[in-house]
Amino acid sequence: MGALLGALLLVLVVIVALPEREGGARCAGRGVVSWAADDALTGEFARYGDDATRLDDWTGGDGTHSVRLPDGRLLWLFSDTYLGAVNRPPNPAGQSHAWRTADAPFVRNSGVVTDRSGRLERTLPTPLFPDTGAGEWRWPVEARVEESGGEQVVRVLLWTRAKGTGPYVYGVPNATEVATLSLPDLRLRGITQVLDQRQVRDPARRVLYGTSAVDAGGWTYVFGADDGEKAVHRAYVARVPAGRFGDVKAWRYWDGEGWGARAADAAPALGDGERRGVGTAFTVVRDAGTYVLLTTAAGAEGLKKVTSYWACSPTGPWHGPAHAFTPPLPHDGATPSRTAAYNPQAHPELSGDGRLVVSYDVNWLDTAPAAAEAQLRRNVSLYRPRFVSLRLGPPPTR
Repeated sequence: MGALLGALLLVLVVIVALPEREGGARCAGRGVVSWAADDALTGEFARYGDDATRLDDWTGGDGTHSVRLPDGRLLWLFSDTYLGAVNRPPNPAGQSHAWRTADAPFVRNSGVVTDRSGRLERTLPTPLFPDTGAGEWRWPVEARVEESGGEQVVRVLLWTRAKGTGPYVYGVPNATEVATLSLPDLRLRGITQVLDQRQVRDPARRVLYGTSAVDAGGWTYVFGADDGEKAVHRAYVARVPAGRFGDVKAWRYWDGEGWGARAADAAPALGDGERRGVGTAFTVVRDAGTYVLLTTAAGAEGLKKVTSYWACSPTGPWHGPAHAFTPPLPHDGATPSRTAAYNPQAHPELSGDGRLVVSYDVNWLDTAPAAAEAQLRRNVSLYRPRFVSLRLGPPPTR
């Protein structure tokens, strides 16, 4: 009897020790257990980008996000984008890859639409979201289809940035906005500001929301990050009632203890500013009830590897980082490779059968922006999304 009672107590202790996720259910660690390159999806963007049928459409971009439309089409949203012609090899430098001319049009954002079969078919008029007129531009991030006034619309979160120098050569973070697109024609109806960060004097302390969003328990959890000078950033989370991206007054921000209306009181959900943290753009999914965060690895591993964290709640505590994997990058001939992988983004609408489809952006690392831009024009494969299919499970040990 004593042995039986002891065994029962041991089982009770183990059950109590298990972490819980929202709703009281048990939560288990999850991470990337295997991955494979998705050559078909990567190749579809190469096919569309190289197509010379039209000269006012997408040939490359970054900031890759997607949303499924009610009629089955898929809207792809990009930040900085190249348009125009793609020229066949050899290029002027004698390389065997396609290239862009120096006068190829460049816009700050774009939208590309697939047909119902998933084939990329057209680029929407660019830029899809106009500059503010105050020296700022807009980058689209997460999007949702919502009900508004008895009809369906697409809500798109936007990051507003302005020209900067030094660590902000790619833009000073200024605000988070939400845009409304009509359906089915995807015309811009209006833009509303969600959170103005211009009054935060130190740009490193400004937080933009929308790099990822997860629906759970009647809420949409919207993730963001600060824009500190270091490679390791802190992750933040806000939430809105599901279907209410466009209701600015409904936004609430995690302050370390609860959800408040003051964004200034927001506290990091993940990150110590040194080793544990995220890139400015990362993705979060919910798998088997556990939240899994994918981000480019920080520190010595640089922008080459993708690592993960897991948590039982969107506010943490977050466990990790887990063992990183290195996604494939395009080759650049005899030139020493400075290519970088960044901004991993999950695309649940393309996932299934235990697979999670994730895109990542590819760029050229250079301290001089003009030199980096020259490389992107010289080799079109350096500025297009690439894709992998992941399988998640109990996280492997480092």
